[in-house]
Amino acid sequence: QVQLVESGGGLVQPGGSLRLSCAASGSILSINAMGWYRQAPGKERELVAVIGSGGSTNYADSVKGRFTISRDNAKKTVYLQMNSLKPEDTAVYYCNADGMYYWRGVSPFGSWGQGTQVTVSS
Repeated sequence: QVQLVESGGGLVQPGGSLRLSCAASGSILSINAMGWYRQAPGKERELVAVIGSGGSTNYADSVKGRFTISRDNAKKTVYLQMNSLKPEDTAVYYCNADGMYYWRGVSPFGSWGQGTQVTVSS
């Protein structure tokens, strides 16, 4: 079993910043992509940003230039630095990761975190 635990959400004023963290734990052999998704009330979950094992990144158009995704492979942790936050960034943010882990030999995994609330409001 691979678990992802997010932290860093909260309430922030428009124009402010937050940094989200997501740590993976378990019998992990390797992690491929790690990413952040978000889901606002009444809307579908959407991709925010993703980072590959080699560091390549991809962002939703709505966050380009404001958010930065990074990862620390030694710590099995992915970060999301969010700057210039807007009310429309308000959502529950979920971490996602996929890779291989030790189970019945070696097996693929795809895991989600429990989510962390980000609220942007004055």
